[in-house]
Amino acid sequence: MQTFAHGSVVWEVARPRRPGRVAGVTMAGFRIRDLDALRMVPHPAAMLLIDFSAGSIVVDDAGGLREGGSVVAGPGIGAGGTVRVRGENVECVQVRLSPVVARAVLGVSPADLDGALVSLDDLWGREVSRIRGRLGDVPSWQDRFALADALIARRHETGPPVDREVAWAWHRLVRGRGLVRVDELADEVGWSRKRLWNRFRSQLGLPPKRAATLVRFDHAAHRLVAGEPAARVAAETGYADQSHLHREVMAFTGATPATVADEPFLAVDDIAWPTGQAALLRERN
Repeated sequence: MQTFAHGSVVWEVARPRRPGRVAGVTMAGFRIRDLDALRMVPHPAAMLLIDFSAGSIVVDDAGGLREGGSVVAGPGIGAGGTVRVRGENVECVQVRLSPVVARAVLGVSPADLDGALVSLDDLWGREVSRIRGRLGDVPSWQDRFALADALIARRHETGPPVDREVAWAWHRLVRGRGLVRVDELADEVGWSRKRLWNRFRSQLGLPPKRAATLVRFDHAAHRLVAGEPAARVAAETGYADQSHLHREVMAFTGATPATVADEPFLAVDDIAWPTGQAALLRERN
């Protein structure tokens, strides 16, 4: 377990020692004594938050929705800086699910979440209390990760897969860091643009153009956190200019690029998910 301090808030962060059984699934464990209104920054993955705290964790959005405990959200949740997480004596496992595997694991398409937070109890029923109890009972974070991994592998094995063409299009967007045109994707999979848009949206939870924009933003945001100048980030990540980057960062987070560069939600990624953008940037530079 590693420690991450941001202002007066101290996070204890744990990571699995071994890769999980399902490609496209990553997880981390968090223990935070006093979490005060953490802004969630949109990410190109579905989120599964399994809370087993002795204390409390609450997720709020600007529309007044408030969910306590374990929650699920589709890709891009938190756009506009509208979602905040707070709590005391928080202990949880956060799982990031590639949209390609999210439908099988969750039991519903990310599109069915309709861009909102959903209580995990509403999806999985009484199974959630059993999972929370087992996570709280085991003695170590590695045991918790093993339990979560087994659960996800079992659900993925029996859940419905996405179309092969949709999965290929998603991976193509990620590899291209969002700089791929939808027409090109449709041509490459041999579908019409309309068919790709419909299948992609219904199975992954967002249309291809929005997915590309989110992937591009995520890459740019992590480069900002890594300390790169906004002008350079804009020029090298596909934005027309620095003003374009500024507008998109504001749209996704409700904050300026300078503020986003200090966001704890992004800064902790280098500890919780070290194979992500920050690690790639170290290799690049």
